[in-house]
Amino acid sequence: MSSLSGIALGDLSIEGDEPRDSQLHDFDSLNDRPEFSLPQADGGKDAWLFLAACFIVEALVWGFPFSFGVFQEYYSTHEPFSSNPSGIAVIGTTATGIMYMIGVPLSAAYNRWPRFANRSKWAGVPIMAISLIAASFANEIRYLILTQGVMYAVGGAAVYCPALIFLDEWFIRRKGFAYGVMWAGTGVAGLVIPFLMNFLLEQYGFRTTLRIWAVTLVLLSSPLVYFLRPRLPTPSVSRSPRHGLGFLRTSTFWLLLMGLAIESLGYFIPSIYLPTFARSLGLSPSIGSMLVALVNAAGVISTVVMGLLIDHFHVTTVILLSSVGAATSVFLFWGLSDALPVLCMFSILYGFFAGGFVSTNAGVIKVVKQRDERTDVGTLIGCISAGRGVGAVLSGPLSESLLRGNPWSGEAGLGYGSGFGSLIVFTGVTAAMGAVGFLGRRLGWV
Repeated sequence: MSSLSGIALGDLSIEGDEPRDSQLHDFDSLNDRPEFSLPQADGGKDAWLFLAACFIVEALVWGFPFSFGVFQEYYSTHEPFSSNPSGIAVIGTTATGIMYMIGVPLSAAYNRWPRFANRSKWAGVPIMAISLIAASFANEIRYLILTQGVMYAVGGAAVYCPALIFLDEWFIRRKGFAYGVMWAGTGVAGLVIPFLMNFLLEQYGFRTTLRIWAVTLVLLSSPLVYFLRPRLPTPSVSRSPRHGLGFLRTSTFWLLLMGLAIESLGYFIPSIYLPTFARSLGLSPSIGSMLVALVNAAGVISTVVMGLLIDHFHVTTVILLSSVGAATSVFLFWGLSDALPVLCMFSILYGFFAGGFVSTNAGVIKVVKQRDERTDVGTLIGCISAGRGVGAVLSGPLSESLLRGNPWSGEAGLGYGSGFGSLIVFTGVTAAMGAVGFLGRRLGWV
């Protein structure tokens, strides 16, 4: 995402260019002093340490909710939740959705109190740990939604959003690549966490598993928070709430946001339901974990590749590639699956094409910034995340509604007749409609 401090200094850097001399006059004068110099952007020890910390924090913060399909399978088949499983899917989509949506109020807070971003990051890890420990005592799904969902998301956003915004200061010419590397952390974690959670759940149950992960988060994340720091000095003066909001009047922003929100309605569904779908075919829980891991693994490669493409092609071209590939994989492979090899192929293809969609956020920032150089990048990132968050939150209750009554069961063949048919079609349609921005560009609206 970019500088939510950018937020403090968001319009100092323009996508693809160094910050303008007139904007950095004060910082240039500081650089002339022997006792002060800015760290190197786009490279150097400090930049790479920052990016490495971002990668690992991304993996730890997002890898857990992105592996929720394992918990979905466990909660729906074990007491005290299996007797009334309604709402289980909402736990995972609430966590991801709120982490996305909270960027808007956080960007406003960072504008009002510029130093808040660099201070609030220290609260994130403790809040996440407390949320998981509290969830381990839950006996009802609504309490899991509140703790493993809402409370975890607040903690995750507190540490994640500052990192996302500071990245805009550390990487200027290689922004797409940097965002891609950072977001690849989720996929790397998704290779390990589903198997780890499945093992822990089978051996110790959900209560001990959540407590183990809480301790793991604290031990692994806390030393890295120090490196999630801004590159530029943070101004002490607050900014107007309306500063840099001209992008809200452009069709470019709204069309790209619409495509992102629609795509997000179905994006999380495979990761949540693949373990349950695998069980409906008679496959073991470990196979379900493997399928989620394949989705995440393919996403590792995709986020970096799509990030590199964003640095060289228009964002709508990359969006089209992602949308068409994801939709094709859903309709052809998930819809026609009735055995493990086809499901594996679907997981890999969907993970690659859909998993890379997040990297297009860097391209959206680039295009919108080109339309209005005064755009506050932090607020823009918050709005983009909110669009994705709305889709994530709605996908939970929508997916449960689509599965109610086992629609199309016995009336269609293969995956379409498994009781998941309407869910498969919904996922494919939303993936395809994510390309609305490409159509808007062809019509001259982007």
